[in-house]
Amino acid sequence: MNTCKVRVASDKDKGFLLDKFDHFVAVDWSQKTMAIAHLNWRGTTPSVMENVADVTTLRDYLRSLRGKICLTFEETTTAHWLYLQLRDCVDRLIICDPFRNRMLSDGPKTDKIDAAKLCLLLRSGLLKEVFHSADHLFDLRCLVSGYNDVVKAGVRLLNQRSAILRARTSDRDEARFVLEQLESDIVAYRQKKALYEAKFKHLCQHDRQLKRLTRVEGIGPIGAVKILATVVDAHRFSRTGKYWAYCGLVTNAKYSGGRCYGRREAHYNRMLKSVYKIATLAALQGHNPVREYYDSLIARGMAPHNARHQIARYLARVTYGMLKTNTPYDPYCWRTKNATRHQVA
Repeated sequence: MNTCKVRVASDKDKGFLLDKFDHFVAVDWSQKTMAIAHLNWRGTTPSVMENVADVTTLRDYLRSLRGKICLTFEETTTAHWLYLQLRDCVDRLIICDPFRNRMLSDGPKTDKIDAAKLCLLLRSGLLKEVFHSADHLFDLRCLVSGYNDVVKAGVRLLNQRSAILRARTSDRDEARFVLEQLESDIVAYRQKKALYEAKFKHLCQHDRQLKRLTRVEGIGPIGAVKILATVVDAHRFSRTGKYWAYCGLVTNAKYSGGRCYGRREAHYNRMLKSVYKIATLAALQGHNPVREYYDSLIARGMAPHNARHQIARYLARVTYGMLKTNTPYDPYCWRTKNATRHQVA
């Protein structure tokens, strides 16, 4: 694989873009047109041009600039394709989260205006970056996405069959015909689902990271592949709290004037939250170290629902540490940590 000089963003880089780059370029890409906004390190107003959407023209434009270039565009369906096409033409590439770019919704909206505003946000260091990588693990997301689509379609078919069976009042030919078609589709769905699950098991048998993840209580082949495909590189999270927020396992407090006005959920990954919640319920069904940890939390007086949430965060912290440090699973690390706390106290 070719090496890439584009670095993944870190918290230390924010606010220091002005001193590191000579050119700031923002692209608003659509199916037919592209708007390119450019601002140098001394400028205050970006220059914007609009052309027919052509990645070759865009690459030639970027290569014509002299100096260090920082490029940005928003996360869309074509974002990863653009990332692979343009990552070798710039020194820094930021694919930003459109959910956070509220400035773009103010005032009139055109491709040129959006590109200019995006360029100003880039120069000010106010963009929230979305992770992209050319690593081979990133291709696992395609497999997981296909599996999720198959499961959603299968659940829809099962719900349709259940609704028809509940509503049937007679054995008419029309209802029987619909049920026969649904039954054939359900059989095909189960066959596809079995093929995906066999593929997941095969990957877990031959990939070291996946094999280690499956040794964690409650996490099977499907959950392990989903975790690795979503995280890809655990170093993009600076600490455990960041990863918990990404998984939707913590909330943000809202304070103003010395008063707390409740808590707010972060913009999290729903698939990872589902994986850890399901893994928690699965782990608590047997006799294992996770179940012992849960019983110890209950013995301390913690409510069952809070204890289950604590187990989900424990599983997230363990898998995050395994991926970040490339170490095997330690089933009783919670017991060692508790003993250390008692010694310090």
